[in-house]
Amino acid sequence: MANQELIAALRDADAVKYGEFELSHGGTSNYYVDKYVFETNPRCLELIAAAFAERLGDDKLAGVALGGVPLVAVTSVETGLPYVIARKSQKEYGTANLVEGELTEGEEVVVIEDIATTGQSAIDAAEALRDAGAVVNRVLVVVDREDGASENLADADLELQSLVTASDLLADAPDDIDA
Repeated sequence: MANQELIAALRDADAVKYGEFELSHGGTSNYYVDKYVFETNPRCLELIAAAFAERLGDDKLAGVALGGVPLVAVTSVETGLPYVIARKSQKEYGTANLVEGELTEGEEVVVIEDIATTGQSAIDAAEALRDAGAVVNRVLVVVDREDGASENLADADLELQSLVTASDLLADAPDDIDA
């Protein structure tokens, strides 16, 4: 069952927009879930952290830079679990790490991400974490746009779990909006 309180908070924060939008993977959509709106809204962050906490054991957390960082930080505070940050690409200065923070070989890590469309950002993060020695089997996202992420993640031996889906968010959308 969808988290109705979170759906209401996302809508109240005006995180769901309607119109014509280009997506990061190059496609277009007649709706957009604005992660920066919900990632800067204290009520949304509170609900997201609590919902993620309900789905976690004692695994280490990993936030995907940039969108997953505020989400993993509030979830870490909510649960007391430590976290690392997984970059999508290696920076060319400083330590040049793909994974920032303390990570032990064989440690089980759950990836936290904002929105899953194709799932490629989460796959890239999981690969970086695995290359650093982590065991990664699961990705938690706030919104699954239901555009193939679940299947793509499964192909990478990752299970996708979402707090809400596009269908949940768009249940009361105008008739010309497609989830």
